[in-house]
Amino acid sequence: MKTLHNDSVSVFLRAVMTLSRRIRTERPSGALSLSGLGILGSLYRHGPLVATQLAAEERLAPQSLTRLVADLEEGGLIERTRSEVDRREITIAITPKGLQVLTDDLSARRSWLAANLKAALTPEERDAIFAASAAMLKLASPRR
Repeated sequence: MKTLHNDSVSVFLRAVMTLSRRIRTERPSGALSLSGLGILGSLYRHGPLVATQLAAEERLAPQSLTRLVADLEEGGLIERTRSEVDRREITIAITPKGLQVLTDDLSARRSWLAANLKAALTPEERDAIFAASAAMLKLASPRR
């Protein structure tokens, strides 16, 4: 039987996974799926994207993206437009309603996190976490 490691990397991994699960539980009831939120977040950060770019950004198979985009469009959260030059190319953009859904979801989790950072951690511990944020985002970004 393999044992779990208690080295720094393993402890960091456990911390990231545990915090991620905890933050996911703070989502509003009836919230959009995490995949749907990921798509809205990518469209907000990058602006309108061609479907193939969006699939790559979200690391989704084109078939999975097609299904998710159809659901988001049906809900009025995104809009699709076909290229005039290449009718096969579809550009996807977030709608004002989609932006509101994204904002509401993030606001609920942000509120929980802000309150718990203040309640559970010392000012020095909070500073250390905030200082590490940029490095963690760099680590999480796909290598380009």
